[in-house]
Amino acid sequence: MKIIIDPITKKKTYDNIDGLILSLKDYAVQSINYYTLDEIKEIQNNNPNIEIFISLNKNFMNEELSSLQKILLELDKLNLSGILFYDVAVLQLKKKLNLKTDLVWASTYMVNNFKTCDYYYSKGVKYALLSKEITLEEIKEIIKSSKITSMIEVVGLPSVSFSKRRLITNFYNDLNKKPKYNITIKEKVTNDNYILFEDNNGTNFYLDKLVNGTSIIKELFQVDCKYIILREYGIDSETFYQLIKDTKKYILDNCCDEKYIEKYKKLGNFTNFFFKKTIYKVKKNG
Repeated sequence: MKIIIDPITKKKTYDNIDGLILSLKDYAVQSINYYTLDEIKEIQNNNPNIEIFISLNKNFMNEELSSLQKILLELDKLNLSGILFYDVAVLQLKKKLNLKTDLVWASTYMVNNFKTCDYYYSKGVKYALLSKEITLEEIKEIIKSSKITSMIEVVGLPSVSFSKRRLITNFYNDLNKKPKYNITIKEKVTNDNYILFEDNNGTNFYLDKLVNGTSIIKELFQVDCKYIILREYGIDSETFYQLIKDTKKYILDNCCDEKYIEKYKKLGNFTNFFFKKTIYKVKKNG
């Protein structure tokens, strides 16, 4: 089992990890940090033994396809481990251009069953970043039943929505007030807080609850999960890098150290959907 991180602290070198997810500037969304092509090359040069995955998870417009094609050709020269994609245009261009770089299907809540994962695998996609809205049992079923290589996000603030619209700007403009581009709102039904921040790509929504999936790593290890993802956003940097170090040791010890689970209960008891099924009910009018 390998550890991939999505850092919010830009560093030149990284220890105790197997891979990085880096969001390419102007080609990715729902990220705290965006990296230029030159920055990605520098990080790769400084970390030759680390797998580098580049996020291109933007929904591309027709007029952006020419630029997308050019950047895919540039990325294909870097010997990357993979490219995360949302828009199937990336998959089509990989075929058209005969690119060698592997792809990671990362279509948020749609990556939720082994049959669809196998469909994408049959189209040449090697990896799948599984949905955050499915249970641990469903995750294990995909790992065991699909030919695709699964990636599981186990720690981090969950990104729940994204809009290309400048929602915060529009809201404050309607009130004739100066926009605040990083705000927290309360959802009235659940009373949950959501973090909203706006950047050049649009408006991001994060649930203000840290998902702590450290307790499920052992079960993922037992079903031969290849990759787990730790995201720094929502954790102070000192705790995050200690978590990486401890998680690496935990995995190398075959996930036998129960002290690890006890120690990281300090991250909270919110496990998102790992132990809770999503049930949709039809609401009758009236």
